[in-house]
Amino acid sequence: MSDQTVELEWSDDVATMTVDRPEALNALNVETLEGMRDAIDEAEAGDARVLVVRGAGDAFMAGADIKYMRDLSTAEAQAWGELGHGVTDRLEGFPAPTLAVVDGYAFGGGCEVAMACDLRIGSESALIGNTEIDLGIIPGWGGTQRLPRLVGEETAKRMIYLGERLDAGTAADEGLFGEVVPDDEIDERAAELAAELAAKPAFAMGAAKGAIAQAYSDRGGLEYEKRAFAGLFGTPDQREGMAAFVEDREPEFR
Repeated sequence: MSDQTVELEWSDDVATMTVDRPEALNALNVETLEGMRDAIDEAEAGDARVLVVRGAGDAFMAGADIKYMRDLSTAEAQAWGELGHGVTDRLEGFPAPTLAVVDGYAFGGGCEVAMACDLRIGSESALIGNTEIDLGIIPGWGGTQRLPRLVGEETAKRMIYLGERLDAGTAADEGLFGEVVPDDEIDERAAELAAELAAKPAFAMGAAKGAIAQAYSDRGGLEYEKRAFAGLFGTPDQREGMAAFVEDREPEFR
């Protein structure tokens, strides 16, 4: 499977989904999210025993496409949020283990994609964070719910309220990365870990994943996040935050 911005490649029972917009640091737009959704569905239909998620070039996924989001209405933002949730929910519910290979930037929506995966490894140069606050919005693809589970409430609030970015070592210390490897070794380590996961008993692995998911089965928080995210579009904060980003200046919130 391949389209203009997403590729799905196979190595035995391991499927690797790569977001391929290196010129935009793999920023996520409508086409890319739809391509990711289709690739995840194809990997599931092909009975992948592991799904690896990564980005091409120098970034994992630098975030959502701000130029696209800038002028969305509340209704349009609701649809945009639903599309993003469709991808992260599919990753979280994928019947086999998912592995995010975070090499470079993983901000905003990119961070949320990584958090929706079962496991995350980072390169030494990786930077990760939910940085939406400076755009006048909040994480809208599950970040407000998944981040506290991974790093705890205090760290999650600091990351979301202040837009803090974590380097790879700090992300590992806080529980966001399972391990950190040198930049020139991350491909080898990702392949090694994926192969190890794929060699495990598939039925037991699926049962383990399903059982762990029951600890977080309440969907109310995700539904609240969807409404809150969409409701911020059209506010002065959102308009100023995204205008400042596009114009490469500091926002002036009032």
